[in-house]
Amino acid sequence: MFKLLKAIIVGISVLIFILPAYGAEALKEQGTGAPKEQGTDVPREQSKGLDEQVQEIKTDVLSIGTQLNQLEEKLLYPSDTQVAVFVSVVKGEKFRLDAVDIELDGTTVAHHLYTFKELEALQKGGVQRIYVGNVRTGEHILHVTVLGKTEGGSDFQKDERFTVAKAIGPKLVGVVLNSKTLTLKDW
Repeated sequence: MFKLLKAIIVGISVLIFILPAYGAEALKEQGTGAPKEQGTDVPREQSKGLDEQVQEIKTDVLSIGTQLNQLEEKLLYPSDTQVAVFVSVVKGEKFRLDAVDIELDGTTVAHHLYTFKELEALQKGGVQRIYVGNVRTGEHILHVTVLGKTEGGSDFQKDERFTVAKAIGPKLVGVVLNSKTLTLKDW
């Protein structure tokens, strides 16, 4: 299904780029030539109309692409089996977050290295969706590893294991980081 969606998007994108060239070629075949400044056979309004049509088609293709992405997400991550893990930092914390590693049931599902801007956003209260996936109902082990530097400049590594109970329906969990502990909360 994913390959089919990809093929549709690629096909529509190719049409967007071919259509203007085809329009110019069709004008040449009619014997009118390409639109020129003044004194041409093709009125400026006619070429303007073609440009507007191309823009409308581009807008439609972008809209279709957005809808396909939403459909793909619904197909890949049905809400009954979906689990999403978010990361946040306690507001006012001054430690430097370097990386977060997430394992679910012993399998690494996410690893992220943080840039300065991402860390700054987290310290100001931002939240990052680090993982979205499918799991069966029941209990699952979530292992979170955090690497960083304390405010004093020394390296630290925090490891915590949490049990996540997944019921029918989407499960949203947040991992809240500070320089001393990691906590898990349901959202």
